Amino acid sequence: MSRDAVRNLVESLRFQQFIIAVILLNAIALGLETSESVMTVAGGAVELADTAALVVFIVEMLLKLYAYGFSYFRDPWNCFDFLVISIALLPAAGGLSVLRAFRILRVLRLVSATPSMRKVVASLLAALPGMGSILGLLALVLYVAAVMATKLFGAVTPEYFGSLGTSMWTLFQVMTGEAWPDIAREVMAEKPLAWIFFLFYILVSTFVVLNLFLAVMVSAAEDIRAEENRERDSHDVDETAAYTEILAELKSLRAAIDRPLTTPDGNGTPNGNGARTATRTPTLVRDTRRQLTDTELAHAVTLYRTGHPLTHIADNLGVTHPTIRTALQRRGILRHP
Repeated sequence: MSRDAVRNLVESLRFQQFIIAVILLNAIALGLETSESVMTVAGGAVELADTAALVVFIVEMLLKLYAYGFSYFRDPWNCFDFLVISIALLPAAGGLSVLRAFRILRVLRLVSATPSMRKVVASLLAALPGMGSILGLLALVLYVAAVMATKLFGAVTPEYFGSLGTSMWTLFQVMTGEAWPDIAREVMAEKPLAWIFFLFYILVSTFVVLNLFLAVMVSAAEDIRAEENRERDSHDVDETAAYTEILAELKSLRAAIDRPLTTPDGNGTPNGNGARTATRTPTLVRDTRRQLTDTELAHAVTLYRTGHPLTHIADNLGVTHPTIRTALQRRGILRHP
């Protein structure tokens, strides 16, 4: 089987849908392995399904390696699939028994097999540089607030703000919105004005800094979409240029077919008997509706009187046999049968 045929197979929509179905079934099988009751009843069938899925993944990887060669590893998603399958092939005995838990990573192959999920992950990766700056800003806000909270509330609520580490953990919990009213209420029982601190901290950390993550993600997604649109437009331009070139070739071919059938003087070239023979460009299509011009008709009369058959005259002038016969009959050169 040729590499092109294998490449067409692995890139076909049905093959990709089959792989996605196998990934989903394998995810269900791995989930069922966590249930002792299910494994007691149908443990053999579950393990067989898991093994069959692994075999399918290995065959898919080998087919892609054969189809793409070393260029297979140029795609990061192929490298990810190769790593996941390689981990599944390692022996899960002895000290490597912990690797059995990593078999669930096969489910992540659903990301590489689904174009829409790949776009989401690509947007996330494209947003990482911008997220680094936002994480630094968030860490700075958290550190400054933790120092302030330790000095302000450490004496009254040491379980929440007794040390810098404890304060940072408490403020991180407040930032996520988890149980922060209870913490604030307990602090405000001793420090009534503590609500000012919590108000400003939540506004800065949650409604400003965290929302910047969404802004960076949206910007990265728009950049990726714009790049895809540029590639699509470039492809459309290439196709339009190709269609234009094909149309120009068709027009030149039509012009060659419709080229005049006689020499520029309209009289042809003389043959050995003194008669003039039409010099024409061979044509593949004869227009049955075309009538002879006066020059062509005179030339046809000359050829007929010098003994040329009607078929030969029609071939030379590029018209049909009935057209020549009718024209000669109208001139009285050829009698009606």
